[in-house]
Amino acid sequence: MVKRPSSFSLEQQPNLRGGDGIIDIINFFDAEDFGGMGRLYGISIIHPGCSIGKHTHTGEQEAYYILEGVAQYDDNGKETTLHPGDLSICRDGEFHAIRNDGETDLRYIALISYTR
Repeated sequence: MVKRPSSFSLEQQPNLRGGDGIIDIINFFDAEDFGGMGRLYGISIIHPGCSIGKHTHTGEQEAYYILEGVAQYDDNGKETTLHPGDLSICRDGEFHAIRNDGETDLRYIALISYTR
């Protein structure tokens, strides 16, 4: 199977998880592509001044692979800065948040896979 960018869906999520602004999500997978093993695989775009609020993952884990920009990342209450090439993993039962305090878009690949 080959999927072309024209088949990817675009979501715009305002105030995602209590965060600020609108987050753009380019979905690589549709529900059937996961085979019951996850719910998100795509590119998230956080515009300057926007964020995804703090949230806990239960029964799943989420990974971010930073492509462009710089992220301020809350890793279970510990603030850290992520740069292109960095990977974060929020495991089942943990929490995280992410924001873009920079002047350019923050782009990263996001993957949410089920753990149970």
